[in-house]
Amino acid sequence: MTAPGSDPADRAGQDFTEQLLGQPRVLRRRDVSRGAEVSLLSARKFWHALGFPVVDTDDELFTEADQQALATVAGIVREGLLDEPTALAMTRAFARSADRLAGWQSQLIAEAVEAEATLRIEAEHGAPAELAVAADGAESPESPESPESPESQESPESPESPESPESPESRSVPGVETAAETARRLAELTDRLEPLLVYAWRRHLSATVSRMMADADPESFGLTKMRSVGFADLVNFTALVRRLSERDLARLVSRFEALSADVITAHGGRLIKTVGDEVLFTTVGAAPAAAIALDLVDTMTEDDVLPDVRCGMARGPIISRLGDVFGTTVNRASRLTAVAGAGSVLVDAPMARELASMSGFVLTGQRRRVLRGVGAVTPSVLRRASSAGRGTT
Repeated sequence: MTAPGSDPADRAGQDFTEQLLGQPRVLRRRDVSRGAEVSLLSARKFWHALGFPVVDTDDELFTEADQQALATVAGIVREGLLDEPTALAMTRAFARSADRLAGWQSQLIAEAVEAEATLRIEAEHGAPAELAVAADGAESPESPESPESPESQESPESPESPESPESPESRSVPGVETAAETARRLAELTDRLEPLLVYAWRRHLSATVSRMMADADPESFGLTKMRSVGFADLVNFTALVRRLSERDLARLVSRFEALSADVITAHGGRLIKTVGDEVLFTTVGAAPAAAIALDLVDTMTEDDVLPDVRCGMARGPIISRLGDVFGTTVNRASRLTAVAGAGSVLVDAPMARELASMSGFVLTGQRRRVLRGVGAVTPSVLRRASSAGRGTT
C-alpha cells in the first residue's frame, strides 16, 4: 500500500478519510488481530468479506472501530450464535449493501453540488451554463489564438467534441472541486446519517421477519411462498442511450427509479431491484400488484421526461435468496414484459384468475403464445375499469 503523499491534495484526502471513518488510523494489522484475539488469518478473512483487498503492509491503516468490529464477529462465532461461514456471509451481506449505499449517496451529493455550481454560473452570466463556460473560455487572456487570427475563422468545434467547454453538470465524472466538496459535506453529515442507517435496517429487518413468519404459516399462505411478481420496463431505452449524454441518461434513470419506488411502496409492494431501464417488484396479493402496474404506466405516461413503460406480471411460487427473487414465476413475468406493448400491462393466467373476481380491473384475453424459456402462456391485457364494476372480456 502506498504511503500517504505530502502534497496538500493528499493531506486533504486523508483528513476526509479520518472524518468519515470517525477515528484516526493508529493500528497495524497485527494490533487489530491481537486486540480482537483472533489470528491474522481470521482477520484477513473478515477484511476480505468486507470487500477490501488484503493488507500485507505494517502501516497504521486501521482504527479502533476496525478492531471492535472484528472482535464482535469473532465473539458471535465463539459464543456459538453463528458458525464462521455464516458469520462471514452476514459480513459480506453488510458489505455489499453498504458499498452500494455509499456509492449511491455520494453520487446524490455530487449531483447536488454540481447543480448548485450550475445555478451560480447561470446567475452570474445570465445564460445557460454551457454558453457561459464557453464564453469565459473564449474571452480568457490565456487563449493561444486571438479572435482575428486566421485559425479562428475556421468552422467551430462540434458541441460533442471532447475539447468543448463543459458546465459542471455536463461531465460524466465529477471534477476535483466537486469531489472535494462532496467529501466535505459527507464528512459533515456522517454522524447524523449513521443513526438513520441503523434505524432503516431495523425497520426493514422487522418487516422481513414479519413476511417470513407469515409465509411460514401454512393456514394463511399454504406451503409455498406465493407472490405477484411484476416488471416495468422503459420503452425504446436503447435509442435513448444513443441520444442522451451520460449525465442526462443518469438523471433519467434516477427519475424513473424514484417515481417507480414511490408507486410501489404506496401500494405496499416491495421493490426488489432496479436495473437501469427496468424495475422488479413483488406483492403478496394480486390486487396491489395490478394497482402498481397500472399506476406505473399512468405515471410514466404523464411525465414530460420519461418514455412510456410496459409491464408484465405473473403469480405463483417464488424463491427468495440474498434479497433477490428467482423461479419460473419471475421468468414468466420477465418474458411477458418483453412482449407487452408500450403503455400496456400483460398478466399471466393465474394472475388473471385472481383479478377476475375483483372490482376495478378489466381483463382482455390474448392469443396463446410460446415464450422463450417459459413455454406456452395465455396472457391477458390488464386495464383499469372505467367504473367500479367487475368484468373480464
